[in-house]
Amino acid sequence: MARESYQDGLKQLKTGVLDMGKLVIDRLDMGIKALLENDAELAKSVIFGDDEINDMYLELEAECVNLLALQQPVAGDLRLIASSFKIITDLERIADLAVNLGDYTLDARREVFPDVDISSLGDLVLTMLTESIEAYEAQDADACFEISDKDAEVDALCKIANQVVVKTLIETQIESSTSFDILDDLMADVQRFLLTIRDIERIGDHAANIAARTLYMVTNNDELLY
Repeated sequence: MARESYQDGLKQLKTGVLDMGKLVIDRLDMGIKALLENDAELAKSVIFGDDEINDMYLELEAECVNLLALQQPVAGDLRLIASSFKIITDLERIADLAVNLGDYTLDARREVFPDVDISSLGDLVLTMLTESIEAYEAQDADACFEISDKDAEVDALCKIANQVVVKTLIETQIESSTSFDILDDLMADVQRFLLTIRDIERIGDHAANIAARTLYMVTNNDELLY
């Protein structure tokens, strides 16, 4: 691979990562909206659109492998390729979690946990993902630390949300007038809601991973990697 072609390959890789990032942001936004608005058609769009993201991931993976195998990059170029490969992996997993949100929308029976602010949690992880892609594009090391701080906030809010859901279940179970049918329905809703909270927390983790890899790519600083 000629040097000029190699540099074009690096630019193409970065552009591809950004394109994938923007598509995943869009799908996550759709998944959150579908969940909040109980929009079955929007949920199906997220679910059926996952193949497009998987295909994009495989194409970018192949680009990373080719750049590594044909040019044997070192230093900054090596960090760019390695970090980009890890980032597209996180993006693909976020897309899978957005599909989960679509599935939960289709399985939803009713909203029974008004004290859990899923809207704010969804907005927070969507902001984290958007900012992580922007940091990758701008090579903004400072933004990476800010995104990492937001992940701690997501973890704390998800812990509170889990406690609210479990508390509701316990309080309902001890009501002697509650029928078994109602309890069965509640158990299904509890399971769905706990999975929703878990997946939102994981989305935040993956967005933080993207920021950590970006920081490493830009500065060779691995302190946010975990």
